This record gives sequence, structure tokens and C-alpha cells, in this order.
Amino acid sequence: MTSAQEVNRPRWESEDAYPELSVTLREALSEVIDPEIGFNIVQLGLIRNVIISEDKTIINMILTTPFCPYGPAIIDAARQKAEAALERPTEVELGMEMWDFSMMEEGLGSDWGLF
Repeated sequence: MTSAQEVNRPRWESEDAYPELSVTLREALSEVIDPEIGFNIVQLGLIRNVIISEDKTIINMILTTPFCPYGPAIIDAARQKAEAALERPTEVELGMEMWDFSMMEEGLGSDWGLF
């Protein structure tokens, strides 16, 4: 069953092949907070896709702005959390998709008066 908060979240490729590891990874990545916005990178919809294999993990993510001053720290924190949670090397690929408020989990925008 899909919760209301997951309605806007993109489905990761890893959820079909490794559903349990995907849950573990989502929990770990939820600890990475965007310091300017105050929400975690999963809530913000910054994690666009995840591919898990036996020997590595690839995370495709975006940033809220192309020149986010915290971008390098957020990317590195996501990589470290994933490696610790999944116990395998992780690569973070930065996507070119532009982030917007509609990518946030349902209900988060209301905190900002957007929805």
C-alpha cells in the first residue's frame, strides 16, 4: 500500500530487484537533511532513481538549485549513508533534471503555503 507521502516519489529501479534493501536505503537517506530547507533529501524528491547490484549501488539525484552551496556536502552525505546502510560501494550521479516544489512528498508544500 502506498502512503500519501509517497505519491510524488519516483519509483526506484531497486525497488523491484531489492525491495528490502530499498527500504533500508530510503531510511538511511532520510537522515540527510538539506540545511537550507530543513527537509530530508527523500522528502524533497531529490533521489530520482537507485540501482542496486551485488557489488555496488548507483544513486541518481538532483539538487534543489544548480549552484546549491551545500550540494557537495549533501551528495557526499548521501553516498556515505548508502555505503554504510547497504555495505557496498556507492556512486552518486548528479542528474540534470530541474527540481521544483511539486517533487516534494505530498503535504510538505503546505508548510510553506504552496499547496
